[in-house]
Amino acid sequence: MSDQVDHSRRRLLTAATVGVGAVGVAFTAVPFLSSWQPSARAKALGAPVEVDASKLEVGQMMKVVWRGQAVYVLRRTKEIIDQIGKHDNLLADPASEGSVQPDYIAAEGALRSLKPEYWIGLAVCTHLGCSPLGAFEPNNAGQVAGVDLGQGWPGGFYCPCHGSKFDLSGRVFKGVPAPKNLTVPPYSFAGDTHIVIGVDSAPKKA
Repeated sequence: MSDQVDHSRRRLLTAATVGVGAVGVAFTAVPFLSSWQPSARAKALGAPVEVDASKLEVGQMMKVVWRGQAVYVLRRTKEIIDQIGKHDNLLADPASEGSVQPDYIAAEGALRSLKPEYWIGLAVCTHLGCSPLGAFEPNNAGQVAGVDLGQGWPGGFYCPCHGSKFDLSGRVFKGVPAPKNLTVPPYSFAGDTHIVIGVDSAPKKA
């Protein structure tokens, strides 16, 4: 499976399908371009995956594969960054206390990222393992591409299998089947836009 970049739209915020198996769901399928592909042997051994995020424009998302699992790399807009934390009352675990994530990610609070602009998380719903879809566009009426995501939808991810919803930090909403936030894998930055998934970030200097 090749690494992929969503180039379907150039808007800052967009409703996009970036998962698989979404038969019958009214999100529009989007094309992808290859970005970086480790060898099959390296993938099987769980080798780190290097991501050149400079190819991502603001509001776009890339999908890569690490240890046989899809991983999303989302470049968040300033608007997204500013609104994260303003809908905690809608979330089941806003502080990510029950989440699977490195300690250095937990320390970053609601953004759940080493750099606010980039969010990295497994593209695996914590309910039964389906692949959530991107539904990035906020909508006060809750209707995004024909799917009712609830009043005041702030933008996020929607799982087409059983309706679980997550915000743009991968935090799960109340009242859905998924029991936990989306998992954040270990990762680090080897440069401003060079992400290494599978290698822990060095502790910050005091």
